[in-house]
Amino acid sequence: MPRAAAPTLASPSPPISPSLPSRTASSSRVPRAADSDRRRTSASVVLRSVLEHGPVARSTIARLTGLSPASVTDYCARFAELGLIHEESVPRRSNGVGRPHVPVDVDSSRFVVAGVHVALSYTTVALLDLRGRVVARRELAHEHTDPGWVLARAAEGLRALLDRAPGRRALGVGVAVGGWVDRESGTVVEHQMLGWRDVPVRDVLRTRTGLPVHVDGHARALVNAERLFGPARGSGSLLHLFVGNVVDAAFATNDEVHHGPRSQAGAIAHLPVPGGTEACDCGRTGCLQAELSERTLCRRAREAGVVVGTNPMHVIAAAAGGDPDAVRLLVQRATAVGRAARLLLDVLNPETVVVTEVGVINREDCLAALREGVGAERAASVVPTSFPDSVLAVAGGSVALDVLYRDPLAASPQAT
Repeated sequence: MPRAAAPTLASPSPPISPSLPSRTASSSRVPRAADSDRRRTSASVVLRSVLEHGPVARSTIARLTGLSPASVTDYCARFAELGLIHEESVPRRSNGVGRPHVPVDVDSSRFVVAGVHVALSYTTVALLDLRGRVVARRELAHEHTDPGWVLARAAEGLRALLDRAPGRRALGVGVAVGGWVDRESGTVVEHQMLGWRDVPVRDVLRTRTGLPVHVDGHARALVNAERLFGPARGSGSLLHLFVGNVVDAAFATNDEVHHGPRSQAGAIAHLPVPGGTEACDCGRTGCLQAELSERTLCRRAREAGVVVGTNPMHVIAAAAGGDPDAVRLLVQRATAVGRAARLLLDVLNPETVVVTEVGVINREDCLAALREGVGAERAASVVPTSFPDSVLAVAGGSVALDVLYRDPLAASPQAT
């Protein structure tokens, strides 16, 4: 799927191999590393200021970031050269006086990132612009969940989307998956529902697409989406609770998402739910994922005669049509999600909790039930996802966009 010459998101640099350098070599390496980190951080701060405030004058960026006007001008020139930002065609005056300035803004017309989200029964492939907006997407139903087959279909789906988007060039591919995902190796270590174990997703898709590929867990991907593009950006701490067939969480403080060793942070599937009755695959009863998963919701809806099948949106449709059992099941689930969120609030005490759950996304009574489960004193800090119509598409693409906004000067004008 290689396109014409375009910036590409470079993978993180490998660690320097241990050695026994001379004193001179050692002392010179540290400042160079520090300078590199400083440039990376400054570049990230400038590009994210353009993202948040654009169209924005360079002088305003300097004031907001504390960087010198000369540094901001230099970074903006390099970003423009790469095609990541552009100047507005009409100069503006500050308050109508003084010399006119030429604002800069993120260029959303040239480049996209490709996103892949692998769910239990289907894969979502999408293209996102540099503001995190979905340009195109498609859902690919799973005939089976063999990882080679699923990833091959995802690569084909992305190729088809890019072929139908003339003038758009792909910077890279982001992949979001539930379960245990090791970001550093790009591997799905374990996803019990899919039956995946030690699947080298990054290597497989990089081979099939010819593009840089970055992989992360979907709750962490959505934390990145919220802090880049959602109204909660700028929060000192942010928790995301994802409740689908997989139930997991992610936590960010001071703009850093916590991963833990081998990216195992956020595994809450087997937290016990007081009074829970659902048997879990782990052999216990009342685990959080067993109680709250969409599979459980749909099974209970079938038992109540509300729907047939396993699509939770059919339960939403039944509730919208006035089915009292559908409403009851959705509100009960949202209340239980609120209680789970309250436990996480007690432990982590974040400023904001973002919840992705089908009832909360689609119904005001479910959002009210969620906040009731959390408790009145913390209810205002709990909000639904900022991407109700495109949450899975945004999850995949945000993995790649996070890489771009963290280290924008790692982009190269050469195509891979």
